[in-house]
Amino acid sequence: MLRRSAEEYVSEDWTAVSKAINERLTELGLNQRELAERSNIALSIVREIRNNTVQRRRSGRTLEALSVALGWHPRHLAAVLLGLTPPAPNDPIDLAGDSVPARLAAIEDQLHEITKRLDEIQRAIREK
Repeated sequence: MLRRSAEEYVSEDWTAVSKAINERLTELGLNQRELAERSNIALSIVREIRNNTVQRRRSGRTLEALSVALGWHPRHLAAVLLGLTPPAPNDPIDLAGDSVPARLAAIEDQLHEITKRLDEIQRAIREK
């Protein structure tokens, strides 16, 4: 599995992502629970990103889902994270720019989330 260096993490601006989300929530009159529901992202993850309390690698799907739920282009928050100008909402999605390692990392993150949810379901079933 390809691991990113510490320098790559430093170049990510999670503070800018947090600020963008908070400003957009205010513009739209939404709260973080509504954002979690719209994006189908766990409330705890939305809270971490929104408050910038945990800086770690997130799946591309997470930022994409949040971007779409906020009415932005799917790559909006990914661009903000990297200090780039976000695409306009109607700009085409450039799939050619996705690298295989990035796609594999996203798949790995999704599998981890599925496994976590299955474990929670199994615990709930056992407790009944």
